[in-house]
Amino acid sequence: MLEEATEWLSRRSWTAADRPLSRLVAAKRKAGPAGSVSVVLPALNEEATVGEIVETIRRDLMIDAPLVDELLVMDSGSTDRTAEVAAAAGAKVVHRDEILPRLPALPGKGEVLWRSLFAASGEIICFVDADLKEFDSAFASGIIGPLLTEPDVHLVKAMYDRPLGAEASGAGQGGRVTELVARPLLNLHWPQLAGVVQPLGGEYAARRSLLERLPFPVGYGVELGTLVDTLDLCGLDAIAQVDVGVRRHRHQDGQALGRMAAAILRTAQSRLPVPPGVIPIRPGITQFDRSPEGGFAPRHHTVDTVERPPLVTVPEYMAARRAA
Repeated sequence: MLEEATEWLSRRSWTAADRPLSRLVAAKRKAGPAGSVSVVLPALNEEATVGEIVETIRRDLMIDAPLVDELLVMDSGSTDRTAEVAAAAGAKVVHRDEILPRLPALPGKGEVLWRSLFAASGEIICFVDADLKEFDSAFASGIIGPLLTEPDVHLVKAMYDRPLGAEASGAGQGGRVTELVARPLLNLHWPQLAGVVQPLGGEYAARRSLLERLPFPVGYGVELGTLVDTLDLCGLDAIAQVDVGVRRHRHQDGQALGRMAAAILRTAQSRLPVPPGVIPIRPGITQFDRSPEGGFAPRHHTVDTVERPPLVTVPEYMAARRAA
């Protein structure tokens, strides 16, 4: 398995510079409707960064080079000016609750990504997190590229250095949950995926025909679930990765990372065979805060266990696709 992952790493890894924009635009034109591209930014209280990301994508990939057809910001319940800033910068803003109203929305990133497929029209869907700083449009064009030039690739992950602070450097310094949880899980249980540099990264692109066949964990487990499920459904060669440089963004505190790790472990557990008689791990995590009265006070947090079904099983989605 290690040899397979190593061979895949050399064969299915590229840099954004390997495919100039002119080549991508030509490939898109040749692909016709199958080459339509939607960029989706899931956003929750990202007014400080979402505007610059939208402006950069519109300038570089919609005006200067006609690569992206649609730019959506999916607002998952922001209480700040995220929606206003995104709209002013030129994005189409859709609120999570406007989509499939018969099904009450749940909190979580995976929920927003799942619902975004109702709103997006492209056959290639590119997800970009809305908290990125010093954003470069290569984060989007780089991962869109292989889907336009390699017919057998279905999912493309961005890879990058992820410094923890302004002065830090190194690919793994800012990816603490990746290095402590996701990478060990993949190496132990899905060693074919050991060559994926940023398995939890929020920047990835995929064919709609793949995404609509996958279940979506509603919370932080969505990226791990997408990666593992794509491997099971399509095989390792359907996955690729592109080096886009350096990713700078807001970092969370240790307790938030602990809750994220618990969700990722739960997603992995649900995809592993459970021996007979083994009781599933409880869907929660207990953390501790120093109490004003002295000692430590426990705080219990639930861990997301809900997964949205593949969209090909949702009547409203299929009806909309037939109408389109």
